[in-house]
Amino acid sequence: MLLLETFGLLIVHALSWVAICHALLTKRDPRSALSWAATALLLPVLGPVLYLLFGISRAESRANKLMRRMTDVEPEYAHPPFPQEPPEQVPAYLLEMELPGRYLTSRYLCGGNMVFPLYNGDMAYPAMLDAINQAKKHIFLTTYIFKSGLVCEIFIEAMSKAAARGVDVRVLVDGIGALYSLSRPWKRLCAEGARVELFLPPRILPPNFCINLRNHRKILVCDETAFTGGMNISDVNCLGRYPNRGIQDIHFYCRGPIVHDLGRVFLLNWGFTTGSYDPLSSSQHSPAGSSRCRLVMDGPGSDTEILNEVFCGVISAARRVVRIMTPYFLPSHDIMAALRSAVRRGVDVRVVLPAKNNLPYMHWAMLRLLPVLLRAGVRLWLQPPPFAHSKLLTIDGCYCQIGSANLDARSLHLNFELNMEVFDESLHDKLAGHIDAAIARGQEITLDYTKRQSFLIKLRNAACWIFSPYL
Repeated sequence: MLLLETFGLLIVHALSWVAICHALLTKRDPRSALSWAATALLLPVLGPVLYLLFGISRAESRANKLMRRMTDVEPEYAHPPFPQEPPEQVPAYLLEMELPGRYLTSRYLCGGNMVFPLYNGDMAYPAMLDAINQAKKHIFLTTYIFKSGLVCEIFIEAMSKAAARGVDVRVLVDGIGALYSLSRPWKRLCAEGARVELFLPPRILPPNFCINLRNHRKILVCDETAFTGGMNISDVNCLGRYPNRGIQDIHFYCRGPIVHDLGRVFLLNWGFTTGSYDPLSSSQHSPAGSSRCRLVMDGPGSDTEILNEVFCGVISAARRVVRIMTPYFLPSHDIMAALRSAVRRGVDVRVVLPAKNNLPYMHWAMLRLLPVLLRAGVRLWLQPPPFAHSKLLTIDGCYCQIGSANLDARSLHLNFELNMEVFDESLHDKLAGHIDAAIARGQEITLDYTKRQSFLIKLRNAACWIFSPYL
């Protein structure tokens, strides 16, 4: 018995040291490596299990394998060419802000697009359903959450009718996001000839424990029309129906050549999930507007933290005004430094956050880091309920960034995200006006506001902040 106990202890400690060595050799951030090493050492049984379930490097390893498989099929996405708008057609005043995205994605801006904001599900869902009803060739939908309810049923009915009339209907739902709807209502689409897949769902057999590896992208492509942004499919996005407990959000209607790029991204996601890669059409869409756009894909299989660097690059290029609206504000040290540096250059930096968050611990963690920005001169507001899930960045009257990524560790380091850079003065003015309207309704946060918090509140905020990379 003593021999068995000794052997068991040796195995337990060996597993701890395996986790420690793996963290030290694979983590990019020394603080992350130290925290995981300490967890594995101090919790000999639980620590390695937590590392197995939540360790970033394990997700990166799985993602790297999938990315290699993807680029074997589509080598263009490993080292893409520059098939789009040449630099001489980009106005000189945009070059400094355009360069970060160009070099990080290896793509020029794509001109000739129309990008129009749709506020809440009350505007977005009817437009999306109209596009589904008119589709003749294909309907590609990927979403993080496709939640049971009236909206879900209407979408399923519309896509079922499309599949019945011969449209290629494909739906991709994230494996973790699918847990928001235990009844899995989208499965009924399969009976009508549509194809439905889950992105890396957690399971025991065959084993998949990468619960941090999530597809947070939102795309709907219906022939010549596309939608993207940060809005899930759920009843709560319809504020007309749920004015008090709903969720504010913005989605975007797209026409023009960027629709082709969104379709390609969907098919790559589909192949990523199924292992079956369809040929990606080289057909071009007719110009539909004056917006210059570029997609920014990011995920844990990337060699570079693309979104983090794009955010830093464009903020560093700002000269007049930076406006940010985000539901979860736990930016990286690089983005924090870029915001503080912008203020020192005389840039007016405004950040709008929800006063009431659907994840209270994220709000508490956020409060812990705000004094650093406030002391630097960054101005912050809390907008009143309902909870605002919108993710917007506008700069200097011409630049917008929209999409699925939050300014937190999960979006910047763990999730598969899709953002879009848009150079368009008209869209900028619409989104900047939306942010300014929230500021007018909101409460500005001051250093005095943070200082008045009790010791226990500050301690709670700090505890949430420590664990924020894993929230």
